[in-house]
Amino acid sequence: MIQQAHDHILVIFGASGDLTERKLIPSIYNLYTKKLLPNKFAILGVSRTEYSDDAYRDKLIASLEKETGKDKSHFQDFLKLIYYQAINTQNSDDYANLRIRLEKLAKTIESSCNYLFYLSTPPSLYEPISRFLKQHGMTESCHEKSWKRIIIEKPFGYDLASAIELNHKIHDYFNEDQIYRIDHYLGKETVQNIMVTRFVNGFFEPLWNRNFIDRVEITAAESLGVEGRGGYYDHSGALRDMIQNHLLQTAAFIAMEPPASLDATSIRNEIMKVFQSIRPYKDSDIETHVIRGQYTESNLQGKVFSAYRNEQGVDPNSKTETYVALKLFIDNWRWGNVPFYIRTGKRLPTRVSEIAIHFKTAPHQIFYTNPEIDKQINQLIIRIQPDEGILFKFGMKVPGAGFMVQPVNMDFKYADLSDVNIPSAYERLILDCMNGDATLYSRGDAVEATWKFLKPVQEAWENNKDMKIFGYPSGTWGPEAANELFNDKNTTWRYPCKNLTNDGQYCEL
Repeated sequence: MIQQAHDHILVIFGASGDLTERKLIPSIYNLYTKKLLPNKFAILGVSRTEYSDDAYRDKLIASLEKETGKDKSHFQDFLKLIYYQAINTQNSDDYANLRIRLEKLAKTIESSCNYLFYLSTPPSLYEPISRFLKQHGMTESCHEKSWKRIIIEKPFGYDLASAIELNHKIHDYFNEDQIYRIDHYLGKETVQNIMVTRFVNGFFEPLWNRNFIDRVEITAAESLGVEGRGGYYDHSGALRDMIQNHLLQTAAFIAMEPPASLDATSIRNEIMKVFQSIRPYKDSDIETHVIRGQYTESNLQGKVFSAYRNEQGVDPNSKTETYVALKLFIDNWRWGNVPFYIRTGKRLPTRVSEIAIHFKTAPHQIFYTNPEIDKQINQLIIRIQPDEGILFKFGMKVPGAGFMVQPVNMDFKYADLSDVNIPSAYERLILDCMNGDATLYSRGDAVEATWKFLKPVQEAWENNKDMKIFGYPSGTWGPEAANELFNDKNTTWRYPCKNLTNDGQYCEL
């Protein structure tokens, strides 16, 4: 049952930024309309730009209209909960003004001194903001039941060394149970449903292991390119942007053991065990287990798509990857020698994220099937986005004489539940933090474990200038070399389309 949050003030650093306007404020508005916000609640936006409270509220109306589809008349009562304070976030003296404003605001709304700090800022500001909050007494409890929490956006570090350093610094100012490292992928309803699918339905457990599963594929495809963010993306890349956080976390949900209970500690302990069990890459594994690519120019249906190196802000000689495909193994009794294949990329044929569980075929085939049909049966597809749902693909007899086999589908789609509202990822995660539930947030040791696993890849790409980066035309499913990750030369990646039940090799860009 969803609980109404406790009384508090939400302080958003980076309040004039894109994430706040597009995601945070509309998500909090949706919580407001569902009566899930506290009775005593306020939002204090913090940024460098000078705004009065009313001017900042006016600024938010356009994004609220765009993101919610409502007109201005719907927002007036909600906007009264929003205030604004301009400070230089890198100037310690300005935090004295922030503290005074918070104390006055707490009296105005007759709330306790519970504060939730959301850092919607560049990562370079995570440490100084935390330090100045500590220096000015805003991280300490003012009575026994009060609390202070901080939400930190990704990326949490750029490699293992920077993640360890950032963890140490943040821990100087906040305890681990106060720190919420947000990964919006974990807030998606279908990612959370992985646990329900596995641990509620008893018939899955006997099959969910190396004896019956041949391989696992996880795909996060984007049809767009860098879309004007070339300057940022060229210093990030697909490995940092998607693999280290979103997709390794998703793999952990698939691979984890059943937790003893549904509390955050038990679940995150099982996730950590998965990361500890991933087989480390040797230097010789990088070229055979990891493929990186970069989209090139193409002409699709008369429309020309630019090459990544021609995008604004991108180095013309850039080796930043816009595509990564990798193979990993989880060395424990459940998953011994079952390959997990993970891929993500930009400028692929369609926007889709899904998990494909490929079950082993029957040990002795007494009915005639051709290899193409074999590839399409014995699959469980968990669609994260779009067309969210679950699809089971298996073989059935073709009506008529003989025993010809064809693939058929059994599916469930969230869209079929017309009377059920699916909350956005940010809605779920923000509300969880308000209630002190860290289940769907990344723990510090887990973040370091994923960076540790990827460290040999990062070092090989940085130090070996001859390491290949494969070009792939925009609108295709990435480099052909990615198929070489499979043990069987006749096996290829699954080609999903927007519609969960309409699989094919070519989808619209």
